[in-house]
Amino acid sequence: MSGYEHILVERRGDVLAITLNRPERLNAAPPAMFDEVRAALGMLEGARAVLLLGAGKAFCSGADVGGAALTGSDPGAATHAALSDHYNPTLLAVAELGVPVVSAVRGPAAGIGCSLALAADFCVAASTAYFLQAFVNIGLVPDGGASWMLPRLIGRSRALEMMMLGERISAERARDWGMVHQVVHEDMLEAEAWRLAERLAKGPTQALGMIRRQLHAGLSSSYGEAMAMEADNQRAARGTADAIEGGMAFLQKRKAEFKGQ
Repeated sequence: MSGYEHILVERRGDVLAITLNRPERLNAAPPAMFDEVRAALGMLEGARAVLLLGAGKAFCSGADVGGAALTGSDPGAATHAALSDHYNPTLLAVAELGVPVVSAVRGPAAGIGCSLALAADFCVAASTAYFLQAFVNIGLVPDGGASWMLPRLIGRSRALEMMMLGERISAERARDWGMVHQVVHEDMLEAEAWRLAERLAKGPTQALGMIRRQLHAGLSSSYGEAMAMEADNQRAARGTADAIEGGMAFLQKRKAEFKGQ
């Protein structure tokens, strides 16, 4: 798939892969890059999983703060507009997808890049990867939903450590904290991330989509509201062809073959 300036888009079977493609800048993200990611996500065309990657030695070193879109006579206003109109809508689009998302991280996942990597349902990290909230080091505050996401992933104390000390969190430490799904050797990163994305793409897609939305909503809903949403989704899931196949496979003692329907 072509027509993008800042990303590469590939469809392999049921997996849509989106690669941030500014390796010479460690994939520092101008607002237009996130617009392109959001546009690509809007054209799943039957894909049953999404894989997010970074070209070269980095996943994403953060927003391109030196770019024209974030500077000018009023950089505060420019940054607010970039977050409100470009970065945040893309992160919301990831959260609202109806299919599972995997991210593959090598090198830095910093700032808005950290938020994008951790917005995935599963983050696979190379042993060389690190996660960074460096805003405090330049007198700024976390953005891209980090202040919502990180306390829920790793707890308040660790989130404050990341945000107030502005130090790198290694892949191994991120795994110990529960930020990432697995840490693999550098040479195995893409293969492992593709393997996981392809496994998810073979699952009951509608149920997986409801699970990810259910968890997202449950983080800010009451116990009763969460159970009500579960009941509604369970009713919808029971009516899918994949649920029928799953039940038959269980009774027949065989592996289910889901079609995403």
